[in-house]
Amino acid sequence: MSNHIHLICYTKEPFLISDFIRDFKKFTSKSIIDSIQSNVKESRKEWMLKLFSYFAKYNKNNKTYQFWQQDCHPIELQSPKWINQKLAYIHLNPVRNGLVIEAEDYLYSSAGSYIGREGFVEIELLELDNTIGYIDS
Repeated sequence: MSNHIHLICYTKEPFLISDFIRDFKKFTSKSIIDSIQSNVKESRKEWMLKLFSYFAKYNKNNKTYQFWQQDCHPIELQSPKWINQKLAYIHLNPVRNGLVIEAEDYLYSSAGSYIGREGFVEIELLELDNTIGYIDS
């Protein structure tokens, strides 16, 4: 999606999901801002960096730029049915937003991986209960 991200992830003990989220946000925000700053062809550079700088002023954890929102909404997935439902929700999100007609056509989704397409990121496919199917909620 253009303004948010959904992930299904897990950590192995002794690591915590909260640590993963913190590190993910730190790494990706630094990488994205570095890319924006170094790309001479980026026409939106000035206003994006101004915006990130503006929001950093209101967050004591960031000194220069605020890329990600401070909060997140993790949900513990406790059953295969719930995992399948949330995966379907994630895959259908770009369809509901009119970005693509078929979920697997969204380049930044794992949906294509579930039909044998190679994606941008290596993922671990989840075992899905095919009797549940995609639930558009």
